[in-house]
Amino acid sequence: MKIKFLGGVRTVTGSCFYLHTGDVKIMVDCGMYQGPDADTVNRKPFEFDPSELECLFLTHSHLDHIGLVPRLVKEGFKGKIITTSAAADIVEIILLDSAHIQENNAAWDSRMALHLGLPTTEPIYTRRDVDKALSLVERKKYNDVETLCEGIRYRFVDAGHILGSATLELWYQDGSGERKIVFSGDIGKKENPIVQDPVFVEETDYLTIESTYGNRNHKGMDESIDELVEVIKATFKRGGNVIIPSFALGRTQDLLLILNRLVRQDRLFRINVYIDSPLAEKITGVYVAHPEYFDEEARQIFNIESRDAIRIHFTRRTEDSMALNWIKKEAIIIASSGMCEGGRIVHHLRHNLWREESSIVFVGYQAEGTLGREIVDGKKIVEVLGENIKVRARIHTLGGFSAHADQRELMDWISRFRNSPELFIVHGEEKVSLEFQELIRERFSYQTHVPHKDEEFEI
Repeated sequence: MKIKFLGGVRTVTGSCFYLHTGDVKIMVDCGMYQGPDADTVNRKPFEFDPSELECLFLTHSHLDHIGLVPRLVKEGFKGKIITTSAAADIVEIILLDSAHIQENNAAWDSRMALHLGLPTTEPIYTRRDVDKALSLVERKKYNDVETLCEGIRYRFVDAGHILGSATLELWYQDGSGERKIVFSGDIGKKENPIVQDPVFVEETDYLTIESTYGNRNHKGMDESIDELVEVIKATFKRGGNVIIPSFALGRTQDLLLILNRLVRQDRLFRINVYIDSPLAEKITGVYVAHPEYFDEEARQIFNIESRDAIRIHFTRRTEDSMALNWIKKEAIIIASSGMCEGGRIVHHLRHNLWREESSIVFVGYQAEGTLGREIVDGKKIVEVLGENIKVRARIHTLGGFSAHADQRELMDWISRFRNSPELFIVHGEEKVSLEFQELIRERFSYQTHVPHKDEEFEI
């Protein structure tokens, strides 16, 4: 078996791993790159023939792990797409939304090109390509060992990251017998509000391990919740709004549960929460439909009736979103994208970043080169929708809300192996992955690699 790292190495986006042994060719994740020159990167030719792939495993449904699946199908893939049942439900919503964005962006670029007498732009993929991809999806349960083909078996276990997220165990035959490789996917932390804690894998020959927070630890969840309460109270007292850039998948649902709990505990009074993301509303519906993936507390709290504890307003139409700009105080506005690279959040930043009475609360990872990262890093003037905006609002980063395991939890996850696997460190900024590698080398006897893009290894 050989493994080639096509994406998600020395960066946190675009996860894509290619395996081949004999005539069998497999991929794990097919993510969209997010960051500088994203459109150019996502249009680069695949380094393999998609029609030759036996199957594609999806560890979970974030765009940086699934975003190029329709393009894969568009270019000839006809194999199986294998993931968990809840992840499959969310994949459909995420990819249809992504295709809508691709079509709109291409139409806009084409109009501009026509004015200049330049060639028009085709979307990376369309909703028709998404429909074709969805027809190939097979849903699997956690913990069931399945046979892919002769000599290859697999199993999903709960990664504890978002609804339906999984760690993939893959067994295969080589000249010396059966071998095993594990793909961690994105590993969740133990305190994630809705989903259950990640499952530990105790034995493997090879491991690809994410390293998003491989060089630092989060604040505790309780500490972050306390800070959120204080931010909301202080901002409302100043006469401002609380703006929360949040991923439509995972983080928004966690925030709804936490805010609901805070009101029930009388730590906050009945508050108005505006979810300015039609995508988040659809995904919230999937969460409600899959309580079998919840931990015990979430089963008790996260249901349709529990929303009565807070005033939740879903804004469906563009006009409803624009109307939020007239609300000057005592509103909590949660909108995507989580890294402020587009979507409705940029309009709320445009109307609130310059207001010293407002607060911007970051509850997720901000990749290099994104607007969110510029704000978190303390840039005084940022460009929003083509306009330079002075940052006067209070900026808060609440690391405890991250859905990723931190350094301590990643090391604990790795320490559970009864043998000494060979590690491939992925899904982290280059500096972070290299620091994480050094820490692993100091503490364990594992052989480790931080692959470069397109690097291939024999396993």
